[in-house]
Amino acid sequence: MKGYLVLEDGTIFQAEAFGTPNRTVGEVVFNTGMTGYQEILTDPSYAGQIVTMTYPLIGNYGINPEDFESRKPFVKGFVIKELCQDPSHWQAAESINQYLAAHGIPGIHGIDTRAMTRLLREKGTMRGVLATAKDGPKSAHDPLEANGGLVAWSGQWRIPHLPAALQDWFRELQAEAQSFALTNAVLEVTTPHPYHLEPQDGSPTGPRIVVIDFGVKQNILRILTRLGCQVTVVPATASAEEILALQPAGVLFSNGPGDPKDASDGINTAKALMDTNIPLYGICLGHQILGLALGGNSYKLKFGHRGANHPVKDLITGRVYITSQNHGYAIDESSLPDDVIVTHRHLNDGTVEGIMHTQRPIWSVQYHPEASPGPEDSRYLFDRFLQALKQPS
Repeated sequence: MKGYLVLEDGTIFQAEAFGTPNRTVGEVVFNTGMTGYQEILTDPSYAGQIVTMTYPLIGNYGINPEDFESRKPFVKGFVIKELCQDPSHWQAAESINQYLAAHGIPGIHGIDTRAMTRLLREKGTMRGVLATAKDGPKSAHDPLEANGGLVAWSGQWRIPHLPAALQDWFRELQAEAQSFALTNAVLEVTTPHPYHLEPQDGSPTGPRIVVIDFGVKQNILRILTRLGCQVTVVPATASAEEILALQPAGVLFSNGPGDPKDASDGINTAKALMDTNIPLYGICLGHQILGLALGGNSYKLKFGHRGANHPVKDLITGRVYITSQNHGYAIDESSLPDDVIVTHRHLNDGTVEGIMHTQRPIWSVQYHPEASPGPEDSRYLFDRFLQALKQPS
């Protein structure tokens, strides 16, 4: 079945549909990772987004039961160049096509993902609609068969005598894309109820960490329990009073989707916890929330950072790390108060990748030290967090 990706600027791609032939609308982004599509599909930070993979071959090692990062996939759609229908890996339990179909998520394969990525880099992240031929005018799709994927560029039709019914349908999809707004995505992905995880070593005496779930990846929780922590995960709406009642040794603000300014509950909770001297640590969206709570400001990046090969410099040690990233917003360095310093910087564009308060045990990083997927160079940050828990207040 033919599938179409229609962007808000009028650009239209034609490809082959896979997964579930649903119609969906979301923010279209790209990820440069060569592997890790299963973790990407199940990363809650992608809620509300249609993800394009720049690496051309996707699905070759299938889907396995070990590498999920959340309870279900949260992407709105998946766009790839070449789909592998017959995965080969000893852990594979199903194909990516089967997995997306089982969860009601549409995808398209066969488009020129290089053209798609270049467009998003030039114009910035755009909203789009994924649809299939079953949604559009019947028998109107034959003239597009030999076009090589790109039907129209910014509304300029590249096929002579495009059927009027199909033109009207494309304009309808374009209008739908233009009207899409991603709001309060955190409430879609957070846990509805608190839950507790015991240390993997069985020790009952490990430090208690409260993780505020704005869309937490499971590998963050795996690492904490592996390090001997007792972990209690609470909803994104949890108040400071509810968290303090758990008597935590430290509080971690997790990753998650959307604009950090929409996470007003998290910002208010962070402000209240800052006066307690309990160590606070933020990852990705959690980093942005702490930055806002400290008095800083945030802004949207042109096309974001999504991939597993982003160079970040630790300004304290001078060492450079290759990092896994997934975010569309950043902290405005000029807005930070004098008692907050920048500890990490992105070497490609100079954006803030880490901050630290000079008087209180508060620090955060924009990237993902737990990786999944990506390099594990930065896992030392979890050890640094645990060391801070043992310092006298």
